[in-house]
Amino acid sequence: MNHRLKSVPPKFEMNRHVGLLVVAGGAALIVLGLLIYSGALSWFGRLPGDIRYKSDSVQVYVPIVSMLILSVVLSLAFYLLRRFF
Repeated sequence: MNHRLKSVPPKFEMNRHVGLLVVAGGAALIVLGLLIYSGALSWFGRLPGDIRYKSDSVQVYVPIVSMLILSVVLSLAFYLLRRFF
């Protein structure tokens, strides 16, 4: 009798990759939360190009440059995820 381990079915392989992505995403959220909590990202939202208008009865805040930076970072992250996974 041959007691070798059977090969892992492809369905299990896919679930393992999804699990690893969830764990990596959770770790990234923890790191991001620690950065926000420590004040390391206090500059975000106060960049030159972010529009703030304040009068007696109206406050308007439009974070144009901050959202452009966030868009570039997320686009790069998703590109790398697609390329390597």
